Parts: sequence; C-alpha cells; structure tokens
Amino acid sequence: MEILLIILALLALAGIWVYNRLVRQRNIVSAAWADIDVQLQKRHELVPNLVATVRGYMRHEASVLEQTTLARSATPEGVGALAAQETTLSRSLGRLFALAEDYPDLKASEGFQQLHSSLVKIEDDLQYARRYYNGAVRDNNDLVQSFPVNLVAGPLGFREAEFFEIELASQRQAPRVAL
Repeated sequence: MEILLIILALLALAGIWVYNRLVRQRNIVSAAWADIDVQLQKRHELVPNLVATVRGYMRHEASVLEQTTLARSATPEGVGALAAQETTLSRSLGRLFALAEDYPDLKASEGFQQLHSSLVKIEDDLQYARRYYNGAVRDNNDLVQSFPVNLVAGPLGFREAEFFEIELASQRQAPRVAL
C-alpha cells in the first residue's frame, strides 16, 4: 500500500513538473512574439514617413507607393497570414529603395537617409526577434511532441506553435563592394 502511494505521489510530482515546463515554454513563446510585435509596429510606423518623403520625388511611381501603403494597412489573422503580409511589405519596400536609386536628390536627402537607416535598424532588430521567437517555437514544439510530455500536453490543451518566416528587405540588398 505504501509503495502504491509513493508511486502515485511521484507520478503527481512528475505531472506537476511537466505542466510547469509546458507553461514556462508557452510563456517564452508569447514573450518572444511580443518582441516581434513591437518591431513590426515600429516598422509600420516608419512606412508612412518613408512614403511621404519619397512621394515628392517620385510622382510618376505612384503604383509602388500605393503597393507599399496597402501592404502596410492590412490586418491579417494568424502567424502565417502576418508573415505573408510582412513579406509583401518587405518586397514593396525593396522596390521603393530600388527606385530611389534613380533619384540622386532623394538619395542625398537627409530625411530619406535617416528613414533608410531607421528601417535597416528596425529590420535588423526584427530579424533578431524573429530568430529568438522561432527558437522558442522550436523548443516548444519539441517539448509538446516528445514522449512522455505529449501525454500531458495534449489533454491540457498545449499545442505546437507556428514559426514566423518573412523575407526582410535588408536580406535582398546585395552587398556593395568598393574596389
């Protein structure tokens, strides 16, 4: 009888330990997502200023400006839809910066240079936040899928999280080599 009580107590302690690990990992994923959200918000706040600065120089490039603005304004549901929207925004920003190459006055503009530098910084921060989030998701998914944790995770509602993959404008820029 005592052995049975000891075994039940050990199983209860193991269950509590597994549950606490799952909660901790879910919270890490949530906190990592909040970091991405902050960087995306900064990025979205920068886009109207960038479009306004460029608009004065590129009156006949209205379609690129419109695509950039539209890519920023959608509100998708879920990680996958948000990743698709952010990839669209990154591509639009890439086209915008490619067109800016044709306007020397724009490239020399202090406002444009500051906005470009800010965007590069934000995209670097976003890349780090995305890598941290995806690492947390990987750890969460490994935990939720592994035996015997999956015996506790499933019935208690712990699920796999979705990775966040976007193409950043800064990743498409070819490095410049001065010879």
